[in-house]
Amino acid sequence: MSVRHACVACSRALEALGTGLTMLRSGGLREPVYATGPKSQDLEELQFTLGEGPGVDALEAGGPVLTADLAGGPAERRWPAFAPAAAQCGAEAIYAIPVAAGAVRLGVLNVYRTHKGLPSGAELSDALIFADAVMVLAIDGRGGVATGLEELIEVSFAERRAHVHQAAGMVAAQLQLNITDALARLRAHAYLLDRRLGEVATDVVRRRLRFGADGDGGAARGPPPARGR
Repeated sequence: MSVRHACVACSRALEALGTGLTMLRSGGLREPVYATGPKSQDLEELQFTLGEGPGVDALEAGGPVLTADLAGGPAERRWPAFAPAAAQCGAEAIYAIPVAAGAVRLGVLNVYRTHKGLPSGAELSDALIFADAVMVLAIDGRGGVATGLEELIEVSFAERRAHVHQAAGMVAAQLQLNITDALARLRAHAYLLDRRLGEVATDVVRRRLRFGADGDGGAARGPPPARGR
């Protein structure tokens, strides 16, 4: 059994729209690495781009975040950007289960469903078991994230990840920020323009978009200065 198989099996067992897996990398960066289909991939990317959602909160809190109704007032107040966008993607409820080894949080397993409601006791038990299976499968015998996990990353996620990392470095240089703050600027720009983070990052990498001293992204004009690289 592989991490991929565990995600697919979880989706089938809970009759979900799809399942997505986000893992923590060095520096605490959350990165989507696998989704069982196009819809769940979009939902994983939404949480990554917006920096909010059940999966984000589950990682921070260290416990499951069960959202019974994304269209309800509590969800929209808690995640004002993510909740309506997720509902447009067809998700009515989300169960975010941390993937953890003791106190060490490795990632989060997000289960997206097309009907409202909390999971039954049996469904929650199944989701916890699958999250534990992902944890075991993602860790090698030395206690580190298995190198095989890199092979799991979807091609589109991998391309987006490379561009986001490179773009964050370029924005950090342009604005004299650390990488975390530069990524926050990229996310804010993507959100304000209703674009995917990967698309904005690609524009930065290809020098079609440059962040100025005011922190706002603008169309690049002429060759960028050397220190903006």
